[in-house]
Amino acid sequence: MILAMDVGNSNIVLGCIDNGSIKCICRMATDKHKTGDQYGYEIKNLLSMHSVHPDDIDGCIISCVVPSLTDSISQGVKLALMVDALVVGPGIKTGLNIRMDNPTQVGADLVVESVGCIHKYQLPVIIIDLGTATTMAVINAKGEYIGGVICPGVNLSLTALSTGTAQLPDISLETPKRVIGSNTVDSMRSGLVYGMASMLDGMASRMEEELGQPATVVMTGGVSSLIAPVCKREVIVDENLILEGLYLLYQRNTSDRRHHHE
Repeated sequence: MILAMDVGNSNIVLGCIDNGSIKCICRMATDKHKTGDQYGYEIKNLLSMHSVHPDDIDGCIISCVVPSLTDSISQGVKLALMVDALVVGPGIKTGLNIRMDNPTQVGADLVVESVGCIHKYQLPVIIIDLGTATTMAVINAKGEYIGGVICPGVNLSLTALSTGTAQLPDISLETPKRVIGSNTVDSMRSGLVYGMASMLDGMASRMEEELGQPATVVMTGGVSSLIAPVCKREVIVDENLILEGLYLLYQRNTSDRRHHHE
């Protein structure tokens, strides 16, 4: 069994994967102030809650978009599980052709999701990740990563509204019954939920125009279950895309080592 870790700006998702099958998923908050010891303690306890013993874990792979945390979390994994973590970044074999001005600027999470999508879906594909930031990544018909879009995430937009204005409250995110809100809270919810869905619909259409053909649209990340149902176009929700992509990358980067030992 391997441990796949997706370290985001707000949350860390841990997935235990055995022969390609996800056995359990747990989450913890991202905290830039925690030490490797603290992360190790938390990882061990979270896995224990799901009846996973450190001896069950044969390896680990980490995708991290918070560079200052990579070392602490890698240390935590080593302390808790006695394995050296593989970190998605320079030197790792991805098989992904990134046609960007500076390929090294593409976030580890986008690389992992792209690898997962190429393996699972018909190309071209538009990958929407609704995290702290909302990102859209485009893979063309040849399986090349050609670029994308970055804009504020739904929760980030909500925080900006409630902290940046004198009269707008901090609200819970829900889908209002109507687009035209009849009170402040529903008006905010409509702007956040229907507004994000409308933007994604529109951007996907514009991207298809530039590609010159229809694309598969795959949505993942925190609030995808809230946004996808109100999108006008067909969207595939794949909540475990990054974990499956991490598993593929782990296999790709350790198969040579395994054959060498056999």
